[in-house]
Amino acid sequence: MRRTTTALAALMTTAALAACGENSPDSALRASPAVTAPAPGVPDRAAPEAVATPEQASAPTDTAAPAEGLQGGTDDWRRVASAADASLLGRLDQAWRLGRAEAEDAGFATEVERLGALVDPNAGLAGRLQPAPGTYRCRTIKLGRRAEGQGLAYVAYPFFACSVALTPGGDLLLTKTTGSQRTQGLLYPDTDRRLVYVGAQAWGDEADFPRYGQTTERDQVGAFERIGDQRWRLVLPWPKQEAKLELLEIVR
Repeated sequence: MRRTTTALAALMTTAALAACGENSPDSALRASPAVTAPAPGVPDRAAPEAVATPEQASAPTDTAAPAEGLQGGTDDWRRVASAADASLLGRLDQAWRLGRAEAEDAGFATEVERLGALVDPNAGLAGRLQPAPGTYRCRTIKLGRRAEGQGLAYVAYPFFACSVALTPGGDLLLTKTTGSQRTQGLLYPDTDRRLVYVGAQAWGDEADFPRYGQTTERDQVGAFERIGDQRWRLVLPWPKQEAKLELLEIVR
């Protein structure tokens, strides 16, 4: 996002990517740890019984901010996202409905209900959409199965480290800096209740984040919403791995 009034806040200095694994899902997840690998070919290196705490998620190491003109130097996400990814965002309501229903039907209704506003599709609040630049805690929740009968219908990971930064070019950058699935991308203006995220994932020991558009299976497009005081969520409908709906909760 270029220098615009909408591009108020944000983040992040790209972090030194530790080879830290995503760790096993919360103990509420009733499933074998063997199926919790973060992505195809990217095994979780944490011991199955280990549960990371916010303190165990190492803080990012600050480095120079990305160069000016990141991802095309535009504040219009539609000029950056592919037509296929934009269409996934257009089916956000369907992903919410099917992902949550599938998790509940698989026996995780109590766990889902306990998440409160995080899993309420109507919880997005107007105003103050941009988090202030700095470091945050974040955790991933996955609802539904990407493919019928494959994987888990519900996965909840512990908290890791995220950051938000405003680059020299006026881009608002969100990064999940630790864990074996790390996300980085820009936040673009959209409506008074959401920004649109366009980014990509790094896996395992990879030292760098791919840019959006480099590798289709890593690309991500989602809705970024404020759901409370100092609490936000990134909603990724129809992610390319594992789930029907992926949530990244972000808190101070």
